[in-house]
Order: sequence, then C-alpha cells, then structure tokens
Amino acid sequence: MKIISTGYSYTAAFADPEEWLKRISFHTGILEALAKKHEVISTEQISYSGELLQNGVHYHFIDPRNYHFYFPWKLHRYIKKQHPDIILVNGFVFPWQLIQLRHALGKKIKIAVINHAEKPSAGLRKLLQRVADRYVQWHFFTSREAGAEWVKNGIIARQDKIVEAMEASSFFKPMEKEEAVVHTQVTGSPVFLFVGRLDANKDPLTVLKAFASHVTQQPGARLYMIYHTEELLGDIQAYLEKDIDLSCAVKLVGRVAHPEMEYWYNSADFIISASHYEGSGVAVCEAMGCSCIPILTNIPSFRMMTAKGSCGFLYEPGDADGLSAILLQTVKLDKEEEKKKVLQQFRQTLSFKAIAAKMEETFGLPDIK
Repeated sequence: MKIISTGYSYTAAFADPEEWLKRISFHTGILEALAKKHEVISTEQISYSGELLQNGVHYHFIDPRNYHFYFPWKLHRYIKKQHPDIILVNGFVFPWQLIQLRHALGKKIKIAVINHAEKPSAGLRKLLQRVADRYVQWHFFTSREAGAEWVKNGIIARQDKIVEAMEASSFFKPMEKEEAVVHTQVTGSPVFLFVGRLDANKDPLTVLKAFASHVTQQPGARLYMIYHTEELLGDIQAYLEKDIDLSCAVKLVGRVAHPEMEYWYNSADFIISASHYEGSGVAVCEAMGCSCIPILTNIPSFRMMTAKGSCGFLYEPGDADGLSAILLQTVKLDKEEEKKKVLQQFRQTLSFKAIAAKMEETFGLPDIK
C-alpha cells in the first residue's frame, strides 16, 4: 500500500531538510509508524528542493517558489506519478488546492484530511470547503466533538466522515526523576508544570489563583511555568508580588529548548493546563508520554486525551475554585498508580503507533504489529 502525505503550507524560514524534519517530528512519527509496513512518501514545502530518506519515509522537498501557489500543478503531477492508494492532506485551509488535487488524481484514490486545530471557516473559503468535502473520504480530528462543529456548520456533509485520532504525538519517554532533575534543578514536592503561551486562552492566571490557595495547604508544592510568549507576564508578576508565599512557590522559567522539555516533563509530577480551546494539546501529549499526570480543562480534546478523565483530572475552564479542589485531591493521590494509568492511555491512544493503527483501521489496511 502506498500512502502520500502532503499539504499546501510553505515555511520559507527553513532551508535545511533535516532541521525541518526535526521541527515537525511530532507529525513525522506517524508517517514512520505507517512506514513499518507500507510505502510512505511525504511532500514538504520549504526553501529547498531535493529528496531524503529517513526512518523508512521518503521525503520529497519542493521549493514552492518554483510553482504557482494557487495552481500547484507541479506538486499534483508528482503525486499522481507515484500512483498512491491513500492521500493524507494536512489541514483543510486550502480547499481550492484540494479540489484541484482530486481532479488531477481521478476518483479512485482516497483522500483523508488531518485537522490541525483549524476552526470552521466563513465566506468564500467555507463555500470551497463544502465543495472540497465531496472529494474527501475521511476527516481526522482529535475529538469527534470538534469534528461535529464542522458538520453543524454545513462544511462536512456527515458525522460518519469524522474519525477521532490525535494529529500529533511525541517521542519523549519516561526516565528516572533523579536523572531528569540533574538537568532541570527543580525543587519541591510535588512539582506542577505549566507549559504554554501566557495568553488569555491558556489562562495562566486561573492556574495561579488556584495554586495560591493550594500552597497554604501544601507549602512544599512548586509550580514551574514554561512559556514562549509573554502577553500576560506583567499581570502574572503583579499577582505574585501581592502574595509572598505564592511568589516563593512559583518559578517563572520562560523559554526552554524543545529537546530539554523531556527532562522537565520527567521532573514534574503533574502538568496543568487552563486552556479554553485546544485543537489537540501537543505539550500535554508530550507530558503524558513521560507519565506526567494531567490536570486539564474539560474541553473536547482533553476529554479525548484522558478518556473522559479516566486518568488525570478535568475541571471547567476559568474555574479557579474547581482547580483548587482538584489540587487538594492530589495530596492523597497514589501518584505512582496514576502515572501507570497515564502511560497506558498514552500508549493505547496518543502514541505514534496508536495513531497509525487508527489510520490503518480506517483505511481498511492490515494492523501495524
């Protein structure tokens, strides 16, 4: 079986193919899992043209400056020449190009679209997405609930075209906490971790409000905050200045290189997210792959990732009191037993192997062993 992964986004900042593949390893791991039994080709659009074989996947790099973006005939001719059985299209934000892809390939080749956190469109794009959906057999969403919104908006024709599977995963693995702490130098017990933008959607202030209450009950607890944008940093600093106990318990780490995050996830006992919306939740997925216990908002993607809270904890977005109550529950939690449940959920549902197996099941291909 031959599978081709493609898309229409162009990342001009990358000209080194190996660096680009490192950058998107959260996605290429799915292709590598599929490549264990099938021929897999991936077309990539950066400032480079050439070929690269890596971990069983054949990468074909096309510099889109060499062809017309709105009429990508060169890309489509290449795909057709490979005689694929299945096409994976990354994202549904370029429906005009997808329509052309179907006309270039004919009717027999099956097309699946992987949703990458995009929301239903409006205007002309919405109309084009409705047309493009006629040519798509499956839409992969992190949660069926997220896909249902597209059906409700009249873009995707039927709910049975929605398949629930993660869009990305992680190669990070559990390690001994003592080994990880050598790199991170974290202190305190237990250790909580916040990873994400400091913006209104990630809602770090709700986390701080809940943690302020918790440190009065568990003074040894520590919260480490890792972030790469600083929209609410001033508000956070002002909030910490008002509470000396909280300011001692919260550590503003800032930006951390991605490879180092494996040590941070393994240094922490819990990962906290206060997100109001997530297309999936890559940071949470990475943390769960390291057996870090998730404390997450009760939103569709997180319900799927935790099997509706069967591992970790869920609370309502913006509910600092609800989060505070959960933090109190963690005091008596058997953390080692919960970590086992988290790791089992990751391996069965969130891992590259699990995602690839779900795709194979959907496509009617033999299971990955």
